[in-house]
Amino acid sequence: MAVLSADRDLRELLATSRRIAVVGLSDNPSRISNRVSRYMQRQGYIIIPVNPAITEALGEPAFPDLKSIPGPVDIVNIFRRPEFVPEIVDAAIAIKAKTVWMQAGITHPEAARRASEAGLQVVVDECIMVDHSRLMFQD
Repeated sequence: MAVLSADRDLRELLATSRRIAVVGLSDNPSRISNRVSRYMQRQGYIIIPVNPAITEALGEPAFPDLKSIPGPVDIVNIFRRPEFVPEIVDAAIAIKAKTVWMQAGITHPEAARRASEAGLQVVVDECIMVDHSRLMFQD
């Protein structure tokens, strides 16, 4: 299974990605999904909220699911409990996303394997904000 974990691979992924669909993004500014996504938005990434319970977040319209998003998705960033990961990964594969990123504390080895076998890059149990701030501002 090709799970990205090497700094050079994560740096390359972050440098070449622009559109991040955030599954489970909350419109509540105190929630970690909102804080992480707000940070990434401030770094120039296009954040696409995916949450059927909201209509917008961070000034962007929210979509009920991945298949409703118009256009390509570089990273599907998952802020949902592990039991929801397999269906999210299946949807990411269906929309031909380039990468599935399971946030810190989120793992699902079987779903990660399926994503990898389908040709997606996979990041597991990592915070995209922490990795971005650590990797993208080095000399």
